[in-house]
Amino acid sequence: MWKRWRIRILLFLAVLGPGFITANVDNDSGGIFTYSQAGAQYGYTLLWIMLPVTLALVVVQEMCGRMGVVTGKGLSDLIREEFGLRLTFVLMVLLVIVNYTNVVTEFIGIAGSLHLFHVSKFISVPICAALVWALVLRGDYKSTEKIFLVASLVYIAYIFAGVLSHPNWHDALMATVTMPPRSVWRDKTYMYMAIGVVGTTIAPWMQFYLQSSVVEKGIAVKDYPASRLDVIVGCFFTDLIAWFIVVACAATLFVHGMGAIQVAADAAEAMRPLAGDYAFLLFAFGLFNASLFAASILPLSTAYTVCEGLGLESGVDKSFREAPFFYWLYTALIIGGGATVLLLPNSQLVNVAILSQVLNGVLLPVIIILMLLLINRSDLMGAYKNSRFWNIVAWVTSILVIGMTMAMLWGMLPGH
Repeated sequence: MWKRWRIRILLFLAVLGPGFITANVDNDSGGIFTYSQAGAQYGYTLLWIMLPVTLALVVVQEMCGRMGVVTGKGLSDLIREEFGLRLTFVLMVLLVIVNYTNVVTEFIGIAGSLHLFHVSKFISVPICAALVWALVLRGDYKSTEKIFLVASLVYIAYIFAGVLSHPNWHDALMATVTMPPRSVWRDKTYMYMAIGVVGTTIAPWMQFYLQSSVVEKGIAVKDYPASRLDVIVGCFFTDLIAWFIVVACAATLFVHGMGAIQVAADAAEAMRPLAGDYAFLLFAFGLFNASLFAASILPLSTAYTVCEGLGLESGVDKSFREAPFFYWLYTALIIGGGATVLLLPNSQLVNVAILSQVLNGVLLPVIIILMLLLINRSDLMGAYKNSRFWNIVAWVTSILVIGMTMAMLWGMLPGH
């Protein structure tokens, strides 16, 4: 019995990485801001959404991981082969634009978190940009993945920050498993915040990165159960962290009527006099780690996706000479994202962060529909295509995510 379990544990550790890393990097600067704002403005009343959003994340990410294992190809590669180069090219252009705004948002998080410690953005942003660039350029896949796994575990800081905020655990747990009072459904801003929590949890770039990472790691079909467990564990862990971020801000900022935050760093700063220096340090450090982590992953994901979609060489195991476009695109996104934060006045950076969420919302429905069309192809997936039950779950989840995303975008239009 022990021998069988030991083999299973070792197999899981061998494939651990793509699912766990992809899910956790979604708790980036924009995600932390959204969760912080949810707790600061509405207390515990939005915690109920964490359970269905975790299910949605598991469904979407599991399908991507399965396609990567079975086909041995990235998502953009499959889209090019099945839907043609023209659609793929348009999709890749849109993805570069969307991910550029996301990279800017991550450098906003880096600048904001280190500004809490009186470090100017003209120092923090260039140094961190050089650091993430060197991490990928000088590393290989195994060493880079190990660093990303360590960065994922650092998110535990938010659990400690949540505990130090001394929340009402009974109220928080009850709010997680019960629906809020009917009165909140008539609150327009509450509904927009609920939709925002869903939208920030599932982003377009995640699907491309996860599938590319599975392919890059060379996970075989026989190892698929362990790879699926990696995805599921990552989804639950990342939403556990999100739960604690909401709880920490609900127990401090909401209780004291301090719901107006403009960026994620505002939550850490406001928390200091309410929960103490340790909670402030953990929250600020978590924001820095999350922003730096995502600033590494997002350009990397974009470079992988575009190169696969256009049939170009890619991968951190390749040299600069073997995959020049891959490395130049990665470099351009980092330089462009960092330069934007340095050149734009701080008052305009918030608008860029909001724009990134809007663009994610525009692209997400297209990606989900293409994924579902691909994974239901018998000639592509064989015995690993969606079962009838899983297909129902996947389509219902996808329709809900698409509907909520569209509602969020509609609410952002003038006059709504």
